[in-house]
Amino acid sequence: MSSIAQGFTKSLAMTILSEIGDKTFFAAAILAMRHPRRLVLSGCLSALIVMTILSVLVGWAAPNLISRTWTHHITTLLFFGFGLWSIKDAIFEQGDTEEFAEVEAKLDKDWKANNGASKNSNKVDDAAKKHKRSFLFQFFSPIFIQAFSITFFGEWGDKSQLATVGLAADENPFGVVLGGILGQALCTAAAVVGGKSLASQISEKIVALSGGILFIVFGIQSFLSPVES
Repeated sequence: MSSIAQGFTKSLAMTILSEIGDKTFFAAAILAMRHPRRLVLSGCLSALIVMTILSVLVGWAAPNLISRTWTHHITTLLFFGFGLWSIKDAIFEQGDTEEFAEVEAKLDKDWKANNGASKNSNKVDDAAKKHKRSFLFQFFSPIFIQAFSITFFGEWGDKSQLATVGLAADENPFGVVLGGILGQALCTAAAVVGGKSLASQISEKIVALSGGILFIVFGIQSFLSPVES
């Protein structure tokens, strides 16, 4: 098992380069322009922390279900695959402005739908509304739940989540958790604080290209390193 510092460093670098300019990054930026930043930050970050811990647990358990030799080779292939995927995105995919507009349009649609529902619900008696309101909506703010759900389901199956699983299978899981959570915190805070201005100034192509190169470097390192029993 590699050191905590190595797992932390790899996870931190991978997370930052994977998450900056990602759809969930843009979503956090847009939500922060419409709602209180503390609620958006807490909702998005909570979802990302839960996702990181779940991913690391899956990666940590994998060597106990599959031989370490196989998990090592699978992780190596994942790194090369995600590296090529990111480089392809940098070359062929749509630009930052189009992706930002796509995310904004989707959130606009959801926001208008929610507004329509809330206007209709305003006609209902307050006591009846409290009775019908679910436990989660009484305990958490609707904004928190919106930020959490958009981020959690937006990240599910994303290449950064799958890469975290692979990294945790080959590196110290505690280091991967720490690096992943710190990286998510930095990216989410930047998105929430900077908002649209920050998101529009980031070149997603450069970030995707840098992330692709980093994944390939990890893949080469994993390929050259011996399998630890």
